[in-house]
Amino acid sequence: MKYKAVCFDFDYTLADSSAGIVKCFRMVIDSHGWKGIDDEQIRRTIGMTLEDAFSLLSGIKEPDQLTALHKEYSLHANTYMNPNTRFYEGSQCVLQALKESGCKTAIVSTKNKNRIDDFLQITQTNHLVDKVIGIYEVKEAKPDPEGLYLAMETLGADKKDVLYVGDSIIDAQTAMNAGVDFCGVTTGVTTASELALYPHKAIISHIEELLTVLE
Repeated sequence: MKYKAVCFDFDYTLADSSAGIVKCFRMVIDSHGWKGIDDEQIRRTIGMTLEDAFSLLSGIKEPDQLTALHKEYSLHANTYMNPNTRFYEGSQCVLQALKESGCKTAIVSTKNKNRIDDFLQITQTNHLVDKVIGIYEVKEAKPDPEGLYLAMETLGADKKDVLYVGDSIIDAQTAMNAGVDFCGVTTGVTTASELALYPHKAIISHIEELLTVLE
């Protein structure tokens, strides 16, 4: 195994929660009567903080308003998110293989940690992930490297021994800012050519290809 620790983004990397995310955004958007925002625009914001996503979609810049929209979204997400989230085929096998190899794993996401923890509990995979770091565990969200630094500290891994796996430009920038290797995966809305603009060890089409990268 090339690395002592592999850290993952969550949405569009290990799991597809786009149906739940779109549903929750749609409920907030419709309640405010905003027009001209389609589902694809919402999908393109996955990986951003909710405040940044709502600002991009609505044009709102006022922090208090964005915080209020975040709270509205979270109320809907409590009901609709995890029932509409699914692991990608191969994700559980990859996590299991890393566990068996002795490689440490972490999830570093802009998602709520409790929601990820609940999903891992529901899918009975919580034992396969050593650390989950969400938006509330850091002061600065990705692409700031704070979350990855916290993961490395917890896992006892140096930069040279860590691979970060993600689907977005934000993830690529996070790895670059942290000084760790990056593997892009194109299961989200970001193309291979877009990911290739950033330093990377590999760009893969499906998460199970990661095991070949790690050989």
